[in-house]
Amino acid sequence: MRLYDTARRSVVPFEPGDRVSMYVCGITPYDATHLGHAATYVTYDVLQRRLEDRGHEVHLVRNITDVDDDILRAARRRGVHYLDLGHGEIKRFHDDLDALGVLRPWSEPRATGAIADIRGIIAMVLERGFAYVSGGGVYFDVGRSTTFGSLSNLDRHEMLELGPRRGERPDDPLKRDPLDFVLWQPSLPGEPEWESPWGRGRPGWHVECSALALRELGTTIDLHGGGTDLVYPHHECERAQSEGATGRPFVRHWMHQAMVLQDGEKMAKSRGNLVFVSDLLNLADPAAVRLVLLGRHYRHPWEWSPALLDEAAARLERWRRAGAGDGALDVVRAALDDDLDTPGALAAIDAAAKSTGVSTAAALLGVDLRHHH
Repeated sequence: MRLYDTARRSVVPFEPGDRVSMYVCGITPYDATHLGHAATYVTYDVLQRRLEDRGHEVHLVRNITDVDDDILRAARRRGVHYLDLGHGEIKRFHDDLDALGVLRPWSEPRATGAIADIRGIIAMVLERGFAYVSGGGVYFDVGRSTTFGSLSNLDRHEMLELGPRRGERPDDPLKRDPLDFVLWQPSLPGEPEWESPWGRGRPGWHVECSALALRELGTTIDLHGGGTDLVYPHHECERAQSEGATGRPFVRHWMHQAMVLQDGEKMAKSRGNLVFVSDLLNLADPAAVRLVLLGRHYRHPWEWSPALLDEAAARLERWRRAGAGDGALDVVRAALDDDLDTPGALAAIDAAAKSTGVSTAAALLGVDLRHHH
């Protein structure tokens, strides 16, 4: 199997051992699952299915960021407790992904359940001299990291420009360097807070994932995934602090899902241009929604259009008419091993469905042809 590695910027062999450790950044539960989320989780789901098909045992961890700036802001705006807001959204998220045929993760830890682990990893980073305490907060010192910026391949100017658009605060006066990022911060009035050696407060956004990955999967993980919008700052910072804490490589292979666009712009809560999975599930067979997502290669951004759903529904019908059988299975396996070429896999099943059953190949892609919803 060969997959594109973001850090190495090329398609390279992915050769894990019998047990594969995968960490995929999950949701911040303050809004419903949109098509961009769904595209990401379906991609790693197909990867997991193919790895299991190849005989691996997959330990996929998908976290839930149930405390960070975004969810606290949303809860304040709606006048609800942040955990109550999260609770309802997590249930909707699970319902949506179940409908799309996404396998449940091996573990789905929450940030609020890992405060002790987070304090522990921050203490390790401080002890090894990669962070400093300033004004009741703890900051990672990017100047101490020799590899910072090499995952995203951005220079200092680009990071300073992109950071604020993605939740960083380069103008924080407590920082030594505008690129330094927060590990622990004092809570604002009304925000949740926990005890720590550096004062009462709450974790920074990036450190939650490092602590959960270390706790659930160990020092070095085989594959780390998420959307391309997480490469910087989130994954860049996550890698720096994890390696700062342990002194060992954090991730063997970085894999990122391209953005889904609506009206030429990234689908994002902040832009209000979201297409919600639950709305699509009311309009179409969930398997057809999944086929829309599989129809685009994970590394290529694509534009949502309602016509895609009609095409996918017609394709699903053709596959169902073809009936049970394992036509195209070997071609589909080869396509998936070639940097998860799902469009190539769909084309192979299309061709085979003209003359033979394709249910086994479809099932490998997580498309169930047995029942109509």
